[in-house]
Amino acid sequence: MIKIYHNPRCGKSRQTLALIEAAGIEPQVIEYLKTPPTAEELDSILKKLKMEPQDLMRKGEDIYRELKLEERKLSREAAIAVMVEHPKLMERPIVVKGRQAILGRPPENVNELL
Repeated sequence: MIKIYHNPRCGKSRQTLALIEAAGIEPQVIEYLKTPPTAEELDSILKKLKMEPQDLMRKGEDIYRELKLEERKLSREAAIAVMVEHPKLMERPIVVKGRQAILGRPPENVNELL
């Protein structure tokens, strides 16, 4: 089963979803802005991505500046909690298959999992 943490308003996310579907796979689509992952789920995703929470944050978002996240030294748990509370901070799309995950930037990255 493939899961995609998807934002339908994002072109890269739509392109990644299209590549998955073109491969004949019907993924579980999770609109993470409506249904954010739990802290435990996000921690698991980050481990699969081999990324730290700050690496997954969208630094151009207004909320990133408003919370002064660049200036703060957040623990892993605190950074995850911020993204769970403000899912707009999460880079997208994220595609998960079993013990692997990739960031669909560029969308062709998803081919590693197909």
